[in-house]
Amino acid sequence: MAILVKLDDLLHARRMTLTELAERVGITIVNLSILKTGKARAIRFSTLEAICTALACQPGDILEFLPDAAEEAKAA
Repeated sequence: MAILVKLDDLLHARRMTLTELAERVGITIVNLSILKTGKARAIRFSTLEAICTALACQPGDILEFLPDAAEEAKAA
């Protein structure tokens, strides 16, 4: 996937568990886990906003675009 999800790194840096983030954001642990592992295909802006608020970060701190991965996917 061309989008890398860095949620796990942010949680570690903030010394916060996935459970604590789920409670603060109001989303299930399962859905956050799907996002954290990069298996999510979409994220609502309202969810992204809530995560950014809870972690005091910007969307770019959570998501990173990897152009090389996108080109590899097209070639495959």
